[in-house]
Amino acid sequence: MPVGVVGRAKDCILDSIGVAIFGSHLPWSQAILAHVSRYGAGGPATILAAGGKTAQTPFAALANGAFTHAFELDNLRQPGAGVHAGAAIAMPALAVAQEVGADGRDLIRAFVAATEVMFRIGAASLHTPERRGFHEPGLTGTFGSALASGLLMGLDQERLVNALGIAGSLSSGLLEFAKSGGGMVKRLHLGRAAEGGVLAASLARDDFTGPSSVLDGEFGFLNVFCTEAAPDLLTAGLGQEFETLNICIKRYPCHVTAHTPVQSLRELMAEHGFAGDDVETIKVGASSKVLSHHDIPEPGDIMGAQYSVPFCLAIALYLDPEDAANFTDGTVSNPTIRKAAAKVTLELDPRADAPGRGWASTLTVGLTDGREFTRAADTFKGAPQWPQSPAELAGKFDRLTTPALGPERGPALRGTLERLEEVHDLRSMLVEALV
Repeated sequence: MPVGVVGRAKDCILDSIGVAIFGSHLPWSQAILAHVSRYGAGGPATILAAGGKTAQTPFAALANGAFTHAFELDNLRQPGAGVHAGAAIAMPALAVAQEVGADGRDLIRAFVAATEVMFRIGAASLHTPERRGFHEPGLTGTFGSALASGLLMGLDQERLVNALGIAGSLSSGLLEFAKSGGGMVKRLHLGRAAEGGVLAASLARDDFTGPSSVLDGEFGFLNVFCTEAAPDLLTAGLGQEFETLNICIKRYPCHVTAHTPVQSLRELMAEHGFAGDDVETIKVGASSKVLSHHDIPEPGDIMGAQYSVPFCLAIALYLDPEDAANFTDGTVSNPTIRKAAAKVTLELDPRADAPGRGWASTLTVGLTDGREFTRAADTFKGAPQWPQSPAELAGKFDRLTTPALGPERGPALRGTLERLEEVHDLRSMLVEALV
């Protein structure tokens, strides 16, 4: 694999482990951990939480996948395609790797191969399952998990095809949480995808079969879940163009559609010296999906707040949006933040509906003194064309892991992960950090 591809894979795996360790302490994660402890404790795979409990491999994948997606901090693809490589691939791969005794090089190889497949499935879907109300990472994630798990289990081509065929019947996840509260369930979707892929690969290992036409058949993924699809993208550039290089690593703990307007707002505040109380209005031009899915001015819980572009902008007016500690239930109920969210209006920006530009936005801020500032952005820092530096990635990892692991073990784990291709015993690596 090209050096850049290996580097991006390592960045994603490192980022995902840091995000999972942070996410493990949250209430919804603790509920999932209680389930895992109740029914799957004591296996070969490490739970990414302080204490380093172990679980049977599918349960560890469930827990760690959910932890990674627990607080809108996990990585994804640019352009968006309803895929999350860290939660759906890195987490089940890490669990299976510990079970079979694989090393860091094996983990990287499986991660890249599965990312190449899952990202192409997401691209071929044209991100249309969410128009129907499906949460697409819960659909695509089973395929990525199945392939990574199957490769680490040593499955041959026929069994890998069956693993993907089985995975298609394990896809699930609805977006209703964005309309009526109950946002904890969103965190579960990636855990279930990670777990489902392990199940699919395990069954295929014992010659359980699934349809080879699971992707493009009459009742396959692209024809059932999608309103539109482009099957040719399933293999476009395979082996020459690496989708792994399209991994995008987040700065802010909020839905990716809020990242460009939040970044634009913070830049304008720094440049022109205004604060939250100086703002009269905020207008955001964005894609039709942002208007239909992310215009939530009065969220009922923290999940709704993180999914809401107006509310994320309101938080960014008064608090540091890079600090996950600022996204709490207390912030959701804060009257100043809620009043600020009501000042935000969203309108369609047709250019954001162009292919590959779904995260583009145009932000216009009107101040109480009559001044007005506008900024357009197509991308944000953390996207492939504008990556965070190694120091910035390290800073995010250390901020997220220090509360759980302390000021020494977190950075020590990070240092080991930065040399992942040299790690021979993944289980010992995690035990040293977590226990």
